[in-house]
Amino acid sequence: HSAPSLPTPAPPLPDRGGRPSMSAFNVSHGNPSSFTLLGIPGLEAAYRWLSIPLSSIYVVTLLGNCTILATIRSEQSLHKPMYLFLCMLAGIDLVLSTSTLPKMLCIFWFRAGEIEFNACLIQMFFIHSFSIMESTVLLAMAFDRYVAICKPLRYDSILTNPVLAKIGVAVVFRGTVFIAPVAFLAAALPYCRTNVIPHTYCEHMAVVKLACADIIVNVVYVLVVALLVVGMDLLFITLSYCMIARAVLALPSKDARSKAFSTCAAHVGVILVSYTPALFSILTHRFGHHVAPHVHILLANFYLLFPPMLNPIVYGVKTKEIRDRVIHMALNRKGFL
Repeated sequence: HSAPSLPTPAPPLPDRGGRPSMSAFNVSHGNPSSFTLLGIPGLEAAYRWLSIPLSSIYVVTLLGNCTILATIRSEQSLHKPMYLFLCMLAGIDLVLSTSTLPKMLCIFWFRAGEIEFNACLIQMFFIHSFSIMESTVLLAMAFDRYVAICKPLRYDSILTNPVLAKIGVAVVFRGTVFIAPVAFLAAALPYCRTNVIPHTYCEHMAVVKLACADIIVNVVYVLVVALLVVGMDLLFITLSYCMIARAVLALPSKDARSKAFSTCAAHVGVILVSYTPALFSILTHRFGHHVAPHVHILLANFYLLFPPMLNPIVYGVKTKEIRDRVIHMALNRKGFL
């Protein structure tokens, strides 16, 4: 009797062109050597058209945030806490958009969806950690407005340079410490089902759903982080503005109230731009069970792509000091040197 033959291993998944994918599984570790990002399943025919507004968004994001950084750096009078926080926000927005858009455009233009396993985890870490950093900076900016309006005489003694440095360190530390376990937990999972991610980037849940193991720890940890970090940030921002509103409404003159509220307009606009798409995406993902998958993916991209583009526009329009300086620099190009 002949020995029973061993089962033939399943071939690697084909790529978009029908060829075997280079993303074959690493059998010894139970993980793929790479993942394949599909982009937005169901909208493949519209990729070229979608790439036009996305490219425009990226260009506007780069120009807007680099202009904010160059403007504040070149103008000594803008070296104040509020504008330094704005610099932090601009830097974070540049990282967030660059972590997602270039790869997305490669998928849309060249069907180049392959991403190495470790590179996928790094992208996941950058996207989620810098999202937390952005939320932390928005909280710091709310605190800045609270001190400026409710404790104006103590503003310079409270927000000193050492305090600003500590806030900057706290922003980075908070984003790194809370999200590092997310990447490590995802890396520890065995992925033996498929290496195809139906998304434009390595979003945490889109990746861990491919694991052939229990992901309850991953899901619970991310939920706890979201509630503790983003939930608490929103709570403290709301409390700050409640106290600001009470202080402003107590001012005797209408002009004083109007001026005080105008100093908060840009920050309130940025808060709405940053949190509204994210909350809408979360609610749609949680309750929109009948919503098409490509709609979920589009919403997940909107809350990462639109705030970095709109934040410098909001501050440029609403903040007179920045607006005047940008106009001056545009009229006199030597200001950029």
